Amino acid sequence: MLKQIIFILVTLLSVGALSFSFFKIYKNFKLLKHAYPVKDHAKRFIRLFKVGFAQNKILRFPVIGFLHALVFWGFLAIAFGSLEIIVDGIFGTDRYFSIFEPIYSIVMATGDIFGLIILVGVLIFIFRRTFMNIKRFQGKEMTHKAHKDASFALFLILLLMITLLGMNSGYLALHQEHYVGIYPVSNFIAEILAGLSTETLHIIEQINWWLHILLIFFFANYLPYSKHFHVFMSLPSVYFSRLTPLTQMTNMESVTKEVKIMLDPNAAYANSSEDEEKEIERFGMKDIEDGTWKNYLDSLTCTQCGRCTSVCPANITGKQLSPRKLLIDFRARMNEKSKGLIKEGKNYNDNKSYLGDYITAEEIWACTTCNACAMECPVNIDHPSIIMDMRRYVFMEEAAAPSLLNSMSTNIENNGAPWQYPPTDRLKWADNLFINN
Repeated sequence: MLKQIIFILVTLLSVGALSFSFFKIYKNFKLLKHAYPVKDHAKRFIRLFKVGFAQNKILRFPVIGFLHALVFWGFLAIAFGSLEIIVDGIFGTDRYFSIFEPIYSIVMATGDIFGLIILVGVLIFIFRRTFMNIKRFQGKEMTHKAHKDASFALFLILLLMITLLGMNSGYLALHQEHYVGIYPVSNFIAEILAGLSTETLHIIEQINWWLHILLIFFFANYLPYSKHFHVFMSLPSVYFSRLTPLTQMTNMESVTKEVKIMLDPNAAYANSSEDEEKEIERFGMKDIEDGTWKNYLDSLTCTQCGRCTSVCPANITGKQLSPRKLLIDFRARMNEKSKGLIKEGKNYNDNKSYLGDYITAEEIWACTTCNACAMECPVNIDHPSIIMDMRRYVFMEEAAAPSLLNSMSTNIENNGAPWQYPPTDRLKWADNLFINN
């Protein structure tokens, strides 16, 4: 009974802390603009299966990609056992889900095997990060804190797998022929423990049981503040990813209205009273409040794997642009400014901005909009949309685009074409040509 009370208190504390973290993130989402209507759910579920569950984009890397996919699938298999621990802890039962035999044995066997696979996979990941100079793990945005975060998360996963196998092994050795489920890997470890006393085996099982669930609770609460938040956010990000072509810009309602007024001046007086009450909308993105909920979701989902930056032609040729940095800086800027925006509203100003203090004009104009970053991202993050919105701001609000673009814009406005010649002079190039019929 005491064990149940302690477990329930620990569970409530963990769930409460995690709920608080998610509530803070929810309030941040409310600060942002609408992205696009979420429809065509059939297409979204198909994409979720292919990219999210089947991991088809990560599997383009035949070795390390397959290993990462195995770790992902392993977590899905082990989740069943984790849920059972919570049920057992609250109600004082032992292996409660065993009532679903023979499915239970299949799931337990799968989770036990994947426990070893994940353990080996994480050891390989740690070795690669520690001893191999993987270029895409480097970059100006990859601070010492970011590297420590990655290593710490991998270490936690390693401990989770050790305690999982230790718990199963202690259970098998303690109950010998009277256990439920199938545990192919833990059976070998249980044979080593078989000579220990019943009291010792019970202690081994209980220590690993408690450590495993406490690590799960700690890891879950650590994730919202880690780059490994993609454990929670990757599947939603894939589901809500855009179905329209990449870099296809959405029309701004205010701009569309101005164009219609130019074509029909009488329309200017139709809703004049309503227009006076509306707040003037900023063109494009200068700071995080000008972004969309999808931009923020992408920043929370980013695993900082660097695949986007590794294929970026601008970055490869030595320019400052790093698509990964866009997401890291967006999340950092949101963490920095959101409290002030929530407390004081949209008028809050800390004399800093996402564009300028985090991302420079040189970075956004280096982009070729080739979409390689978004195509390569294993969780369908849309990097170009952030760049295009910042360009829109620079172009339409500050008129600070590169000189050639400004000239082109002026020519289109004055002459209806990108060239500096008026329409009446467009055929003068042919004046001195002698064409024989």
